[in-house]
Amino acid sequence: MNLPNRLTVLRLILIPVFAVFFFVTAIPYNFVFALVVFCAAAFTDFLDGYFARKLNMVTNLGKFLDPIADKLLVSTALILLLTVPAVMPAIIGAICVSVIIARELMISAFRQIAAAQNIIMAADMTGKIKTVFQDFAIIVMLLCCESISTGAYKFFYYAGLALLVTATLLSIISAINYIVKNRSVLKN
Repeated sequence: MNLPNRLTVLRLILIPVFAVFFFVTAIPYNFVFALVVFCAAAFTDFLDGYFARKLNMVTNLGKFLDPIADKLLVSTALILLLTVPAVMPAIIGAICVSVIIARELMISAFRQIAAAQNIIMAADMTGKIKTVFQDFAIIVMLLCCESISTGAYKFFYYAGLALLVTATLLSIISAINYIVKNRSVLKN
């Protein structure tokens, strides 16, 4: 197993570690630890792609695992954040998380159809920007979890909500963009 694939596997391993820190409130600053684990896991996404391209280590295993690890990390974090109403309001949070997860499932299915036709759908800039906004929304919301009893709470609350809504809108735009750019996939 090459370095990029090991980094992807590490990201998968960090997901339950993130969840443990998120929920075990007996650990002082548990949300800070969850934040550190999330950031480390998100950084492995950048690193595995960088090394795979730079060292020409792109493999079928990596093509399979990397998008799964990405989707699991973000989906897990968003779903766990839904359990903290003081951080993510129920209706807005549920709508945003549902749209983001639905987009990921739809694009994954779309990519499978394209792959069956030997069409490669490269990631575009809109999807990459969407990922950055999702990650920052999660980071700010984790900071909000830790700051509930402090004066910084309102800042993190509104910033996290704004980032989440922006990530949701970018999810919709990037999904439309993928489908329009690759509509030939659906013609057969």
